[in-house]
Amino acid sequence: MPFMALSRKPSPIPGWHVSDDPEPDQPASENGDDSRPSEPRHQVRLQKILAASGLGSRRSCEKMIEAGEVTINGHLMTKLPVLVDPAHDHIVVNGRRIKPPDPYVYIMLFKPRGVVCTNDDPEGRTRAIDLIKHPSHARLYPVGRLDQDSSGLLLLTNDGELANRLTHPRYSVHKVYEVTIAGALDEKGLKRLQRGLFLTGFRSVPKADRASRTLRSRLTIVKRDRDRTRLLMELREGRNRQIRRMMAQLGHQVKKLRRVQMGPIKLKGLKPGQWRELMPRELVALKKAAHRETRKKKTRKKAK
Repeated sequence: MPFMALSRKPSPIPGWHVSDDPEPDQPASENGDDSRPSEPRHQVRLQKILAASGLGSRRSCEKMIEAGEVTINGHLMTKLPVLVDPAHDHIVVNGRRIKPPDPYVYIMLFKPRGVVCTNDDPEGRTRAIDLIKHPSHARLYPVGRLDQDSSGLLLLTNDGELANRLTHPRYSVHKVYEVTIAGALDEKGLKRLQRGLFLTGFRSVPKADRASRTLRSRLTIVKRDRDRTRLLMELREGRNRQIRRMMAQLGHQVKKLRRVQMGPIKLKGLKPGQWRELMPRELVALKKAAHRETRKKKTRKKAK
């Protein structure tokens, strides 16, 4: 008898949708050829919504669904995949209603000097989030940090996954800084900066007091004379006050430090203290850069 595969796809229930579509997060078609005009738009995988609500990783949320701990509009879910419309569907996990997640907001701020990047500052200093008056009132968090004496491009968002990818050295999203230091930076010092210097306090090192070499940097001298040097410095990691500490090892004091680029996003069209939302094309480019390392890693695995 020939083998017959049995479909695990359950029958549709009003208010939710199950699909084997490999791209489930795409909205329904708006043209007249759409065979499912009554389906909810902006459908997302259920485990993604649960993970975004802080219930655990996507894999652990999948296990919760399969264990019968989740209901959608009063219907018990035990099989995957399940697509939901988080804005309209009633999602309950172990008796707890899961509220629709806030829409993601992506802000570019020209952080002025004197402003801190922490959201919790007991000293009462001006915070970066104090400068953002977004109509959504979303709770935003800085992507990485610029110290109080530095200025320039600062991204703020409530998209935790993207923020992690932009700041974790594993994904190597580069940041470019315009640095002005006291004195003339000689060629020997330039090569030392490019190769990397040993600094303490990096999370990839088992002991916090153990020094490790910084990743290689690209440097471009913009202007150099006897009294000062201005250069562009590209980093792919973000240690605490990294540039200032590196320059201090070489005997140079940082006079001015401004971040002018993060990945493909450049600081343009803003004055200190001003902000704007990222344009769609900027957001697409930023997400592409943040996922580049993952794609390379998968390619290496396939090659093996």
